[in-house]
Amino acid sequence: MSRRRCDQSGSVLMLVPAGILVLLILAAIAIDGALVLMAQRDLANRAAAVSNDLAGAALSDGALYRDGGILLDEHRAEAYVRLAFDPAHRPDEYESWSGRASADGRRVEVVATAEVRYLFAPAIPGLPRSTTVVARSIATMHSR
Repeated sequence: MSRRRCDQSGSVLMLVPAGILVLLILAAIAIDGALVLMAQRDLANRAAAVSNDLAGAALSDGALYRDGGILLDEHRAEAYVRLAFDPAHRPDEYESWSGRASADGRRVEVVATAEVRYLFAPAIPGLPRSTTVVARSIATMHSR
């Protein structure tokens, strides 16, 4: 019985570039996903800090001096959030950002929205250049 020798060493060479391309695409997806996750966590931390600040900064002077009550002033809360999420002072990793606040009695809610740029996705035709992340935080004012 004789064995025929079949030389197929060239077929492996064709698979290597395809494998490297697949690995590069998977790495790009992982990096873009990590960038979005980090931006979302950063926005959540900023929203939490702003809502925490608002629990003290948006205290209604009228309610406090009139009857000693602790209420949050919605107009102050909105003004503070506009300053905190000023488009002129947005971080570089965001294309745009905004925030809004609503105060209800002793409770304030901050909702922040940011547009985050992908790093590698714009290089692939048909994929979006950015995505939107949203963070929400609630703080409640307590009296002693």
